[in-house]
Amino acid sequence: MKMFVDRAVITIQSGKGGNGAVSFRREPFVPEGGPDGGDGGRGGDIVIQADKNLRTLMDFKYKKKYVAENGQNGMKSKKYGKSGKDLVIRVPQGTVVIDQESGLVMKDLVDDGESFVAAKGGKGGKGNTHFKNSVRQAPNFAEAGDKGKERTVILELKMIADVGLVGFPNVGKSSLLAVSTNSKPKIADYHFTTLTPNLGVVSFSDTSFVMADIAGIIEGAHQGLGLGLHFLKHIERTKVLIHIVDVSGSEGREPIEDFDKINNELALYGKRVMEKPMIVAANKIDLIGEDDPKYLDFKKYAEDKGYKVFPMSAPINYGVRELLTEALRELNRVEAEPPTEDDIEYFDFEKDDVDPDYRKVNVTTEDDVFVVTGKQLNKIYDSTNFNDLGSLRYLYKYVEKSGAVQKMKEMGLEEGDTIRIFDLEFEYFDEY
Repeated sequence: MKMFVDRAVITIQSGKGGNGAVSFRREPFVPEGGPDGGDGGRGGDIVIQADKNLRTLMDFKYKKKYVAENGQNGMKSKKYGKSGKDLVIRVPQGTVVIDQESGLVMKDLVDDGESFVAAKGGKGGKGNTHFKNSVRQAPNFAEAGDKGKERTVILELKMIADVGLVGFPNVGKSSLLAVSTNSKPKIADYHFTTLTPNLGVVSFSDTSFVMADIAGIIEGAHQGLGLGLHFLKHIERTKVLIHIVDVSGSEGREPIEDFDKINNELALYGKRVMEKPMIVAANKIDLIGEDDPKYLDFKKYAEDKGYKVFPMSAPINYGVRELLTEALRELNRVEAEPPTEDDIEYFDFEKDDVDPDYRKVNVTTEDDVFVVTGKQLNKIYDSTNFNDLGSLRYLYKYVEKSGAVQKMKEMGLEEGDTIRIFDLEFEYFDEY
């Protein structure tokens, strides 16, 4: 049997941009051919897409890292490198994608086919044709492609259902789902029969709606006891709740006490769950009858709190139609007047694309060595041809213009001191 997995943590990495090419024209009868190195291709994006054919995040239980294709390097004759293929990661409808580092929601994928770019591929580097000027006629270096973006994301599946069934274990949620829909949940006479949420489609009065058995809720569920937090979150998307209570007390429990405990857990969980319309199903009425004082006391108690109560016996299909009629009525009302959504702080993709520290150059010291680092500097370093004096000069000029040399002097830099730029170490001289 395939496990139901509704939470996964994965690492995604977009493709690196291809490097620009260093190339020169070598055609007959063309003296002193100029640079003709092409640009590198863009790295592939990581795209996450909702797929109605998936029901679980099981595929992410074993595979944890997803990497898109790198862009191809540029070529001679100003030919561009091929862009890397995007990697599309398919997830079930209802999956919320969260950036782990910030804790912010990147996207809530509700509709089939809905998608977004979770990590953009790196830009391709420029070929040496871009670095020719009046002084530098034959640049022997090109730009490296941008590195891909790597991040860890949380995938959290929240079941999409119109009506949710809540209540203690073994009160008859699975039985109601079975007689009302085409679902075939496993049903037995012991606690926690349902270890995974079950969905079914109710076809009723020339219409249909999706109903879900929200299992695993017990006292303390909002704190993670039992299976609580694994299933409470599935209630968030439902529009109407049916609270099923074993009114017969066949398990040795008190109906009013059970009713209050479940409602208390829903209220403590928050997320405006208790603001959803709730209908009460007094199940197993066939074991005591509708004139039994236990049922009448429970009915009065629930109605005094503003809830409609429907006597029912799911296995014999007694009272089920009346209950579903009321559920459909409430569903139509909610859809006509949708509630106000909670304000959610979403991940800022525009801000993510703009790194304010990209051009910043940092200077530190390690064992009397001046260490220079920086994100753009790293790219220029990767672009440097260390066998070409012009390319090395280009690197040094960048460091100088960034203000790093002046900063090192203020920190005590003198002639003969060692400067390290990533793996490159050299002695500093004023006339360099």
